Amino acid sequence: MPAPHTAPLIIGLTGGIASGKSTAAARFAEQGVPVIDTDVIARELVAPGQPALEAIVARFGSDLLDHEGRLRRELLRERVFADPAARQELEALLHPLIRAESLRRIAVLQTPYCIWVIPLLVETGAREDLDRVLLIDCPEALQRQRAQARDGFDRATLEGILAAQASREQRRAMADDIIVNDGTPEALRQAVDEHHAAYLALAAQRVVSG
Repeated sequence: MPAPHTAPLIIGLTGGIASGKSTAAARFAEQGVPVIDTDVIARELVAPGQPALEAIVARFGSDLLDHEGRLRRELLRERVFADPAARQELEALLHPLIRAESLRRIAVLQTPYCIWVIPLLVETGAREDLDRVLLIDCPEALQRQRAQARDGFDRATLEGILAAQASREQRRAMADDIIVNDGTPEALRQAVDEHHAAYLALAAQRVVSG
């Protein structure tokens, strides 16, 4: 008789823009941990032919599509971050779809734990779906420097994104575990490795106690 399926421990990975979430998630993936990335799912949901894309175009305009019918994500981002009501409408459309697809993918996993990358974890109230929250944190001045260097945002766009996100204090208040990413990429990877070991032990302990 096969052993009963044990649901994986769900670790929510979050952090502000340019905090180092992608580097941390990539390191977990290198360790063989399944990574469910809400940004990746969001891109899949707005691919040509998907109902979510049709709904976005109907609400925000056909000029958001390029000549191949793909979503101009940068233009949409600029538009909604300049209009809080529009941003809330977009989130109300996409977030339930992203959550449902994420949970569907997690439900079929047979691993000790998984990483669910949710940049807007505080803002969307997704804490109830998670066993633990891991915050990739960094000082706000460093966050701004990295975001401008990486994405080339003008100051107004970057400030709009930061204003729409939860504060550093709000994220820290929700987190169970915090990695302060103010050093080298190697230091971040080492910190991830330490948390990986801790999460494996935590998942094993849960199986034994359960």
